[in-house]
Amino acid sequence: QVRLVESGGGLVQAGGSLRLSCTASGSIRRINVMGWYRQAPGKQRELVASITNGGSTTYADSVKGRFTLSGDNAENTVYLQMNSLKPEDTAVYYCNADVFLPNWLRDNYWGQGTQVTVSS
Repeated sequence: QVRLVESGGGLVQAGGSLRLSCTASGSIRRINVMGWYRQAPGKQRELVASITNGGSTTYADSVKGRFTLSGDNAENTVYLQMNSLKPEDTAVYYCNADVFLPNWLRDNYWGQGTQVTVSS
């Protein structure tokens, strides 16, 4: 069983910053990709940023230059530093992990979600 635990959401004014963290625990042989998605009311869930086991990152165009994703492989943890937040960043943010299990089966997991609200 793999579990993703998220923290760091909250309410912030436009222009402010928040830092999200997500830690994966359980029976994991290797994490391939970890990242953050978000879903605003009435919209589809979208990728915000992801990082591979090798450290390669991908960002949504809407957050490039404002958000930074980093990872700690030893701790199976990723951090999303969000700066210059805008009201349109308001959403529930979900952590996601693509992992190899001990039997080398590959699976995908989601966190419970954390609310980020940016006031104007």
